[in-house]
Amino acid sequence: MTTRPARSKPPVRPGFGWCHWHKGPSGTAVLVDVIEQGSGPGIGLYACAPCREQRRIRPYGEQP
Repeated sequence: MTTRPARSKPPVRPGFGWCHWHKGPSGTAVLVDVIEQGSGPGIGLYACAPCREQRRIRPYGEQP
């Protein structure tokens, strides 16, 4: 019998997506915030590298 490794947070990988800060497409957008809603699905907010640097936003997986 083999043991499974403990699960950790998924890696933050940039990909093509939408930046919610400059409201445009981006090749470096990563998840930076999750807004949970009481009923229905929540929403994820994404920011590109320049917007993250300019506004000092950390990717979701790197937040405490």
